[in-house]
Amino acid sequence: MRRTSLGDAICPVARTLDEIGDWWTLLIVRDAFQGKKRFSEFQKSLGLAKNILSARLRHLTAKGIMEKRPSVNRFGHNEYHLTDKGRRLRLVLTALRQWGEDNLFIEGEQMLVAHDRTNRPIARLQLMNQDGRPLELDEIVVTPGRKRATKRRVR
Repeated sequence: MRRTSLGDAICPVARTLDEIGDWWTLLIVRDAFQGKKRFSEFQKSLGLAKNILSARLRHLTAKGIMEKRPSVNRFGHNEYHLTDKGRRLRLVLTALRQWGEDNLFIEGEQMLVAHDRTNRPIARLQLMNQDGRPLELDEIVVTPGRKRATKRRVR
């Protein structure tokens, strides 16, 4: 089945999913946040077939989410680093993580997300209005047709 591009959709969620690609992509980005940089580190962590991992890394590089650089420690090897665009996915991964913590774990061990090495947990993400007041989920609506003049599309 051929994949349909959502890159020109009016919905930011659709465009984002078009850019991200699939769940393997977010797992690669997650691993990059955990310090993995080399192809072999991603492959070992994810257990992903080399051809699939190679395609995902090419996609992430082409979309400007990661960049490929020569390794400073190993001559002839490359490393993958998150770009600023890629690092901005931290918020998306944190939101997914918190949703999973709230809905997919009854008991048992989970990985902890802390804001520093002292293991102090980060606050739960919360949507707020422009004045900083927390919003309830039923207060949020999506309306069509408003253009954002302050941000341009980053490739």
